[in-house]
Amino acid sequence: MKFIRTEIEDVVIIEPKVHGDARGYFVETFREDKLQKFLGYKINFCQDNESKSSRGVLRGLHYQLAPAAQTKLVRVIQGRVLDVAVDIREGSPTFGKYVSVELTSENKRQLLVPRGFAHGFVVLEDDTVFAYKVDNYYSPENDRGIAFDDASLSIDWQVPHVELNLSQKDTKQPKLKETKDIFDYRVNYYNA
Repeated sequence: MKFIRTEIEDVVIIEPKVHGDARGYFVETFREDKLQKFLGYKINFCQDNESKSSRGVLRGLHYQLAPAAQTKLVRVIQGRVLDVAVDIREGSPTFGKYVSVELTSENKRQLLVPRGFAHGFVVLEDDTVFAYKVDNYYSPENDRGIAFDDASLSIDWQVPHVELNLSQKDTKQPKLKETKDIFDYRVNYYNA
């Protein structure tokens, strides 16, 4: 299992080792011990989620406030997505910057999106199955979001705007500068 720090070092790409032969393949998709050794702290994942979507579906940018903040470990089981993590930790040197990674059933890459980041993805292929682990349960009262098309973020979603399919909720999210519900870079949300 290979761990790769991105241009925002807290966001990590994980490349599991794929063992394949004429019968198919085998892959370890999660190893708590290796992840903890790499990060230097433990993440207690408590729930797995899965969604199936068609091309053009955009989900996000979502996050939850403390004490219900979530770390996500995301991957694609079938199909292809562009996955995005936006730093919303006020005071961070990378505040308002984002990382985008293509996750596919072929490359088996995963993305670790830590607490303090908004997360979203756009589906690039029909019948895409997206799966992720979270380290905190869904909390409606702490659920927040940021506009996917916030010009200050300049995210290239790789799908024309007119082809996007969003939930009602995601069409009404505020821009990053319009929300006060973000994180403080100086706070360790894993010990808070």
